[in-house]
Amino acid sequence: MTRLRLGVNIDHVATVRNARGEGYPDPVRAAEMALAAGADGITAHLREDRRHISDADIDQLAAICRRRGRPLNFECAVTPEMEAIALAHRPHAACLVPERREEVTTEGGLDVARGHNAITPVVRRLVAAGIRVSAFIDPDEAQVAAAKAVGAQVIELHTGAYCEAVREKKPQAEALLAKLKAAAAQGAELGLEVHAGHGIDYETVKPVAAIPEVMELNIGHFLIGEAIFIGLGPAIQRMRALMDEARAQATA
Repeated sequence: MTRLRLGVNIDHVATVRNARGEGYPDPVRAAEMALAAGADGITAHLREDRRHISDADIDQLAAICRRRGRPLNFECAVTPEMEAIALAHRPHAACLVPERREEVTTEGGLDVARGHNAITPVVRRLVAAGIRVSAFIDPDEAQVAAAKAVGAQVIELHTGAYCEAVREKKPQAEALLAKLKAAAAQGAELGLEVHAGHGIDYETVKPVAAIPEVMELNIGHFLIGEAIFIGLGPAIQRMRALMDEARAQATA
């Protein structure tokens, strides 16, 4: 089974920084530490309201990742402003996500099926610029098919519902995991690279990591929170170890 990549989302280092309007903690420094600790790439979401990551952060993150030869996964809404920023920086990947001003965090996947007409030309322009385009979607058959139809090369499956069900001991956790597995298999069959993310922690990572079609996990909030107690490097290293264990057990 292919080695599973880990992308570390450093958005919430910027959240802490912005709470005081200071220059620290610096998300760019966090990105450098994450890469040194074993992250395969960096993920950052530039929101319309700039509630955490700023334009200047993206400038620096793009430069660092390019210099280090590591991918920057630029999460963004499907808007002309964000498309222009992506085209200006040409990150390794652009992950198209839904965005509402009033939400605390991304609450669900992008409705690619309903937004097909608006999303398709954006995907086409980003791909033409050499950017690998990902669609952040719920593990739903129609959304996987729509992601393929609009020209996305990657899907990132929203794992939030599954992770929440596990933490809250809800009986539907197994059914939600089955939906993730089915969507991953469908995506791979359609020729899409499959990623997964949202809400993953030490308790939930291994079942997701064991899905053979999943090539990358993007994890942020939990790792930044855990870093408060044990440090960012150790938090990432433990997550990396759990991912590797899950892959090894799945092939045993």
